[in-house]
Amino acid sequence: MSDQLTTARGDRVAYDLRGSGPALLFLAGAGPYRAIDPVTTATAELVARQGLTAIVYDRLGRGESQVDGRIDLARELEAVAALIDRAGGSAVLCGHSSGCSIALAAAVRGLAVDGLALWEAPLGPPDSGAREWAAEVERRIDTGDLEGAMRYYMKDMPPEFFDAWRQSPEFPDLVAQAGSLRPDGESLVWAESAPLAELLKGIEVPVLAMFGEQTFPEMPVAAASIVAAVAGAKQKQMPGAQHSWEPESMAKELVEFVFATR
Repeated sequence: MSDQLTTARGDRVAYDLRGSGPALLFLAGAGPYRAIDPVTTATAELVARQGLTAIVYDRLGRGESQVDGRIDLARELEAVAALIDRAGGSAVLCGHSSGCSIALAAAVRGLAVDGLALWEAPLGPPDSGAREWAAEVERRIDTGDLEGAMRYYMKDMPPEFFDAWRQSPEFPDLVAQAGSLRPDGESLVWAESAPLAELLKGIEVPVLAMFGEQTFPEMPVAAASIVAAVAGAKQKQMPGAQHSWEPESMAKELVEFVFATR
């Protein structure tokens, strides 16, 4: 269960490992960490019972993975690489939201990725505003306006998403950890820096782009763009709403996907 490892840079990363078998590493999007993410924990427990090694970790700067200094995408990918090594040397990555763009960057940059299971990747077409948006988020982080950085990060999400965070007892921790949003923004800027067919041309592992039955209209469009860009990639609508999946159906799909990559 809960343990820690050290990355090549010396960062301490907290994680839970469950089960044995082919490895599946969950990559959270903006904000969540293990203590406030019961959906991912439940999914990890289910896949572990069905023959997989499941790893859920606190992203750098969140939960128990506290680090000093600036957290950028390269630093986050060093944590992913260390977790893949801990899993046995290769793993399927399951990205959620902006965790999808981080997972895609991991595959493109040559990490030992066996496959990519992507839930609601928020990818836009080239030059559709991510660079300016991420720059403003970073500006607010740099000036110490951490709550403002969080609010601006979520400016295109339904207002009730931020309101729910604000009313939660974890809100002060979420604000304090706003610096961990940098890799999310950087990966999304990268994903808009050129046509996906160009950015993802080196990906040769299986890719499954998923989205919920009740979701934002952009999510199926983004999934289709990934499928168009990566040879053999597939997309699937799944039970889910409010940008989240249902653990039972997701676990079943992930187990089938991971074993199909062997």
